[in-house]
Amino acid sequence: MIMLVIVIPIAMMFTGMGIYAMRKPTPMHFFSGTTVDASEITDVRAYNRENGIMWLVFSLVFWLSAIIGSYNGLVGGFILIGGCVIGVPGLLVTYNFIYSKYEKKGTSR
Repeated sequence: MIMLVIVIPIAMMFTGMGIYAMRKPTPMHFFSGTTVDASEITDVRAYNRENGIMWLVFSLVFWLSAIIGSYNGLVGGFILIGGCVIGVPGLLVTYNFIYSKYEKKGTSR
């Protein structure tokens, strides 16, 4: 039960971030307190789409752990912990890849 009460709102938040990123007209940033100027990005729409996909994929860990955790809390917890331990560094690597892919040459963060 606790998996449903706690993890589903978190899954919804990350899903919402993915949808928001895909629809955002200006470039989506990753780190708190930072901004990405449109002049730094070659294709803002494609950049935001890939950011949105990144967040949607990350949210799948939470959805999966909530569904499985409602049947078996221990397995759901392991999925959640494993997904976060691998997923958070994966987000950093993925975002840096996306940024470098769409970064205009000659600009730097």
